Amino acid sequence: MARGDGIERERGTTRQPRGRWGLGWLVAVLLALPLSAFAREPDGAGEEEVSLTSVPNALAQFTTAVEDREPVDQVTFVGNDVRKIYFFSDLRELGGRTVIHRWLHGDAVRAEVAFEVQGPRWRVWSSKELLEDWLGDWTVEIVTDDGEVVAAETFTYKDAGR
Repeated sequence: MARGDGIERERGTTRQPRGRWGLGWLVAVLLALPLSAFAREPDGAGEEEVSLTSVPNALAQFTTAVEDREPVDQVTFVGNDVRKIYFFSDLRELGGRTVIHRWLHGDAVRAEVAFEVQGPRWRVWSSKELLEDWLGDWTVEIVTDDGEVVAAETFTYKDAGR
């Protein structure tokens, strides 16, 4: 819907949490945990309790498709023969809030897609139709209703012939 500000507003897809985790999500969570979470003294002395606050509020990735409410792959470089890209997020502890997927090409905002988060874990995705000459870095920020950027990911859209 055009609003005169040059920003494309789109309706996103919201789904309730179901399904299984992909391997990429498991790796992301394991990398986010501090190494001390895996270290233990042999006799049990010095054990540390891992706080859930160390788990991020939003896990996100770019993918070429979403099936059964899960991303089918994870991409960071995409050739310009691909015309549609998805941004998938798994949101935690943001229930009752509005979050936005803010699509940036370089420094320019190209789209904002708002979602109403309706539970403690909520999976959402948005997509962008790409023109073949929109080469370069694309970033999507996950922004909360109070303006906090809780996550951001970037992919590079490049000439498929090179």
